[in-house]
Amino acid sequence: MLIDLSSLYLFLFFKMFLVSKTLIVQSESQEPILKRNFNQILILVISIVIISLLLFRNIFFKSTYLLKSFGESSVDPQIAFTNNKPTFLEFYAEWCEVCKEMAPKVSAFKDEYEKDINFVFLNVDNQKWGNYIQKFAVNGIPQVNLFDKKGNLISTFIGKQDEIKIKESIENLETKDKPYEEIINAEFSKIQENRNNEVTPRSHG
Repeated sequence: MLIDLSSLYLFLFFKMFLVSKTLIVQSESQEPILKRNFNQILILVISIVIISLLLFRNIFFKSTYLLKSFGESSVDPQIAFTNNKPTFLEFYAEWCEVCKEMAPKVSAFKDEYEKDINFVFLNVDNQKWGNYIQKFAVNGIPQVNLFDKKGNLISTFIGKQDEIKIKESIENLETKDKPYEEIINAEFSKIQENRNNEVTPRSHG
């Protein structure tokens, strides 16, 4: 009986030893697993932040590039008002945040209608457009003026605008006896508050 009890004690002691060793191994093995999971999560978060920053950067620089391309591809206003075509005239500046925000929409209009409509883009920082800025009383930008093919001013949009509304106005430029409309949004850039409005010539716009 004593032998059996001693054998049982030894067996239980050995079993407890094995269980304790197993628990120690498991706790030690969980540490690198947790550490590895934390590192993976950290890498994922950093990757998401980097991708978001790159996307924002691309959108920002795309809008800036579009504004520069507008000035470079603009129809000369003197030609636009004499070639018997309707005209889309926008006053803008490269520092204007609302102009940047509107740029992709304006680019879409240009791609869709430029065969039938003159697209004129005048940079308010360029002193050679001063007479047009005064003629159309430009104080806030972006300012979009739409003219029929006879050069009559049909619509004026100032500030951030709804794409659908501008599109409707463009498509109705040929409508006879269309009343003049002016739509002003409080979200615009005041050109007199920007130091760049001390006007210096630029190679575009």
